[in-house]
Amino acid sequence: MTDQRRMTLKNLAQELGVSTATISNAFNRPDQLSPALRERILKESKRLGYSGPDAKARSLRTGRSRIIAVVLTESLTYSLNDAVVCEFLSGVAEVLDAHGHTLLLVPGRGHASQPPGSANIADGFIVYGLMPNNKLLDELPAQRTLVTVDFNIEGYPTVHVDNSAASYQIAKHALRTLPKRPAIINLRLTKQAYNGRVKPEHTLLPDTSTMSRARLEGFHSALDEHGIDTEQVPLWNIEENTFEVCSTVIAEILDQPLGQRPDLLLCMSDRIALTALILAEERGIKVPEELRITGFDGIAEGQYRAPRLTTVRQDSAGKGRLAAQMILGRTPFAQQLLKTELLLGDTCP
Repeated sequence: MTDQRRMTLKNLAQELGVSTATISNAFNRPDQLSPALRERILKESKRLGYSGPDAKARSLRTGRSRIIAVVLTESLTYSLNDAVVCEFLSGVAEVLDAHGHTLLLVPGRGHASQPPGSANIADGFIVYGLMPNNKLLDELPAQRTLVTVDFNIEGYPTVHVDNSAASYQIAKHALRTLPKRPAIINLRLTKQAYNGRVKPEHTLLPDTSTMSRARLEGFHSALDEHGIDTEQVPLWNIEENTFEVCSTVIAEILDQPLGQRPDLLLCMSDRIALTALILAEERGIKVPEELRITGFDGIAEGQYRAPRLTTVRQDSAGKGRLAAQMILGRTPFAQQLLKTELLLGDTCP
């Protein structure tokens, strides 16, 4: 294989017998080429170790593109409809705006037509989300700076909130009044994609793969402390933090016979908790008299409605600001753990 360090746009064009503009179009303007020609160029580029035009080479004055990529673990549609993600991105954008940088969003579940190597123009990467796309991470340029948020990659700085401690605190609050039938609803706990009650035959993802395990650990610690056998506490898994996906699982929970229906739901996210609240109201289940509910995130929607959601507030915008400051070299690279705040609302007084 040709040495990638010596493979330039000009070298590749000569090797393939096409113009440099044709190579550039294959990566950045696929509509300008026939599908067959573009496919041949991309295939040969990969074989020869060329991953796409480098904006650094085009920026002769500074040697930098002044672009920071945020690599999301989800699709753009999913991410931009999530209030927590939007708060995080606003924090990143605030810092980049202040220092003359541009934000590039790279979806972890991108469409097949996304130009290969399109993220290579970035000076650095902030990788954010519930569970990383390892294939995508492997394709990022190794020489660029990288900060992770909400999960760890060995050897790189990361930004977290105190997930386990925060979940413990809100569960401890909820357990001041001991429930008869507590239940836990978490996101992406099982190795295989699954929506429903977690059963013994399901394999949980390792605690290194998802922050869901840290929040579950906090819930379990509080339950143990109050003498409640966690093996007997139903655990439900949800794959996507959306109303549509949450509602199917929560409807199954709330439609159980009265003697089996939970009287306390410890929810990993505000979206799950708010979905449970909406569905409970539709069924005439009184909150908090018949069902107490806790969330996690502190999104505005949960605080500006009645009954107001009892939850943990994490500073998502602050996470974004801190990650951006690190990637720009304005804050030292380090492992950062941000504090959270317990918000006592009406759903679990």
